[in-house]
Amino acid sequence: MSEFFEDREAVNHGEREAALFGRLAGYVSEAVAVSEGLAAHLAGHDLAKVSSREALAALPVLRKSDLMEAQAKKPPFGGFANVKALEGNRVFLSPGPIWEPQGLGADPWGSARALYAAGFRRGDVVHNALSHHMTPGGFILDSGALAVGCTVFPAGIGNTEMQVEAARDLQPVAYVGTPDYLKVILDKADEMQVDLSCITKALVSGGALFPSMRDAYRERGVNVLQCYATADLGTIAYESLVGSAPGEGMIVNEDLIVEICRPGTGDPVAEGEVGELVVTNFSLAYPLVRFATGDLSAVLPGESACGRTNMRIKGWMGRADQRTKVKGMFVDPKQIDMLVKRHNEIAAARLSVVRDGDSDAMRLDVVASGQGDVDPSALQASLREITKLGGEVILVETLPNDGKVIDDQRDYES
Repeated sequence: MSEFFEDREAVNHGEREAALFGRLAGYVSEAVAVSEGLAAHLAGHDLAKVSSREALAALPVLRKSDLMEAQAKKPPFGGFANVKALEGNRVFLSPGPIWEPQGLGADPWGSARALYAAGFRRGDVVHNALSHHMTPGGFILDSGALAVGCTVFPAGIGNTEMQVEAARDLQPVAYVGTPDYLKVILDKADEMQVDLSCITKALVSGGALFPSMRDAYRERGVNVLQCYATADLGTIAYESLVGSAPGEGMIVNEDLIVEICRPGTGDPVAEGEVGELVVTNFSLAYPLVRFATGDLSAVLPGESACGRTNMRIKGWMGRADQRTKVKGMFVDPKQIDMLVKRHNEIAAARLSVVRDGDSDAMRLDVVASGQGDVDPSALQASLREITKLGGEVILVETLPNDGKVIDDQRDYES
């Protein structure tokens, strides 16, 4: 059995770069022909000459805020999706709100390589505990697992007792979902006296896999690896097994061009320097050229010891802006502003994201405006309605004068 899902994962760096940039100019020309939004965004640039990293870096970056603005003006996709690719296909709505179309092919988000690198193989039964409602998370890993040849149970989230009972009957060997929900399932199984030692491997996404969490899973007999994926681009990078442990960093997926740029600009930084992850895909369903993810990372030197030769990044290192992922869902400063404007009784608010054991938690500190009584329960209801996530509300006298609307206080090193 091959060590790789595809042999091209092991081609030399120069060969891969030549192949990517040999395709790029033709792809961009096709992309603007099917995406009027992208055509307008790239107007005035000589796209026929985009055949090198230097030429690509001369194009403007495309930000999620640009897509949201275009979609608001011309719903649902703002002219950025290929209308033909929507026929017989799925569309999704993620927090923001922002619409995303599903790509083309059997593995449209490119997750099969990540699953294979995590040890998933044909015939494995996989318990998929990512949401399949509105957002594409569940489908991203579902399609990749099917492409590998796995049997998938689309469990979704919640109904933990039923999930345990289903796993008892199906005896899955693998789990995909958020990092913390696997612990919820295993703890519930212990409480119900159900043996789920059948689960020995996992690929997680949608949240931080802290080292202490990974170690705790290993002690329970589960080898957990992670991938970095977004609803817009699919699986961008993933960990791989080196022996029985994860190798250093994350390997960039095939068919993507990744740049690390100085935050707030489109200027690439030197190898090893932390910057914003900017990605160009080769999707004619949802073509994105120099899409700025808002996430921070850095390029690692050299190649993975697993034998895969593509660029490695350090993984997710925080946000270039204050948009923050909590339990697999993005929370945006605009949403906190929306809450403040909804409630005249508060003058300002600041959302802190913390760790509560192995899970993410939110705390909203609010300052009273003097225009009526502050009802924390009403603010909690608004917070859940606007962000789709629950959190504690605390009334405080003042907030720090540091410009932060969202403060991510999670420690990613422990």
